[in-house]
Amino acid sequence: QVQLVESGGGLVQAGGSLRLSCAASGRTFRRYDMAWFRQAPGKEREFVAAINWAGSSTYYADSVKGRFTISGDNAKNTVYLQMNSLKFDDTAVYYCAFRAGWANLGVFDYDYWGQGTQVTVSS
Repeated sequence: QVQLVESGGGLVQAGGSLRLSCAASGRTFRRYDMAWFRQAPGKEREFVAAINWAGSSTYYADSVKGRFTISGDNAKNTVYLQMNSLKFDDTAVYYCAFRAGWANLGVFDYDYWGQGTQVTVSS
């Protein structure tokens, strides 16, 4: 089992920045992918960004390209999501996700999920 705990959410004005963190614990894997998803009220959960275990590959949703950056710290088993130039439409609960192995980052099937952290952008 893998446990994921997100932090860093909050209220920010449009144009501002936030950095989300996701700490993983439990079973360890040599290769894995981690990702961020989000779900706005009344909408389905959508993919935001993903990164592989080495940090050598990342993948972003078109809606956040150029504004969000995903990164990882293997020593801390933590993945980050730096969010800049936030927009009202970025308001959502953000979820961290994990899967073991090595897959195409454009495939969005993940095995473990965190509880989520709320991001609210005021216009």
